[in-house]
Amino acid sequence: MKSWLLMAMLVLPALSAQALPVSETVVYAVDGKVYEGGWYQVKPGAPTVLLAHDWDGLTGYEVQRALMLNKLGYNVFALDLFGQGIRPEKIEDRRQHTGELYKDRAKLRRLMAAGQEQAIKQGADAANIVVMGYCFGGAAVLEAARAGMNARGFVTFHGGLQTPEGQNYAAVSAPLLILHGSADQAITLQDFANLAGELEQAGVAHEMITYGGAQHAFTVFGGERYQKEADLKSWRRFTGFLQEITAL
Repeated sequence: MKSWLLMAMLVLPALSAQALPVSETVVYAVDGKVYEGGWYQVKPGAPTVLLAHDWDGLTGYEVQRALMLNKLGYNVFALDLFGQGIRPEKIEDRRQHTGELYKDRAKLRRLMAAGQEQAIKQGADAANIVVMGYCFGGAAVLEAARAGMNARGFVTFHGGLQTPEGQNYAAVSAPLLILHGSADQAITLQDFANLAGELEQAGVAHEMITYGGAQHAFTVFGGERYQKEADLKSWRRFTGFLQEITAL
């Protein structure tokens, strides 16, 4: 049994019996390649969060976050950016898979759009979707935003913030929430400042927060750089943002 499905089975009993979500894998194809995401539904018509995974693929971490959102009343579609069964464990493999998509931004956009399409097929309200992602998934979220994806809002946690040459935020029509660690050595405060300037120049509604002492991947439970205070504060702001922009 896949590890992220096992995680779902372990966490589900902790949820309220009155709001027990539906949890199922969703296999779909993009450009002739098979991908496998997860659909976590609390109830039909509830606001949906489209969740983009970190550079290690769709794992138990994303499932845990999806189930946390279920407890708050949100449906979640956890999309797959690498392909069915591809959950890289070695650093060099993670760099390979993310690097391929960083070099092919058009493909990354198609994968994000396909994830949204699958969410809608599962029952998500197309007019009530928020897109969020962690680390590499955060960069994918910003790619989707620049592509003009129709969503209520876009959220990144310690995500990649650089804008590729030739791109801009002119097509964005929903607010952005950027949650970042001030001590992040992978995505610097200069990257953070540059993005703020781009969003302001484009007239995009945005909120950007940094957390002192928080390093890259500060939300990853059990990780070397996990910082509980920053994790709790960023999650609290994220859930507040969801309440502000969705019709729950």
